[in-house]
Amino acid sequence: MKGERRLARELALQALYEIDLVQHPPAEVMFEQFGALDEPNPRAEEYARALVVGIVAAAPQLDAYIQSHAPEWPLDQVAVIDRNLLRMALYEFTVGKVPVKVAINEAVELAKEYGADSSPRFVNGVLGALVPLQAEVERALTHAQGH
Repeated sequence: MKGERRLARELALQALYEIDLVQHPPAEVMFEQFGALDEPNPRAEEYARALVVGIVAAAPQLDAYIQSHAPEWPLDQVAVIDRNLLRMALYEFTVGKVPVKVAINEAVELAKEYGADSSPRFVNGVLGALVPLQAEVERALTHAQGH
């Protein structure tokens, strides 16, 4: 069985993908998605929900930092999976207080599973370039969220 955090990240990624691609309301997407689980996992669902809500709220700030470190790839041209993996990992290792190595490793593993052949290297490279800005990104996101 997958760990709860991995399951939560997969659920969050799937929700973020749908929200990003077709702009369905986040609450509806999560309600539908979590209701379709074969085995409900309240802790994984809670973490996934927190990720989705936080990432959707912080997307403009996350995107600005990501874009500044992948200038040759306009964010609207980056694969939806890759874009959301970058958002999720950056959010996790800043506001989410997840250790950097864990957040990046999880994003790379999910990129291997759900992305294109080039996704893991792309995700790892962009996130690696963002690590030195961890404190700055955290301050910007915390300030934007009014904490």
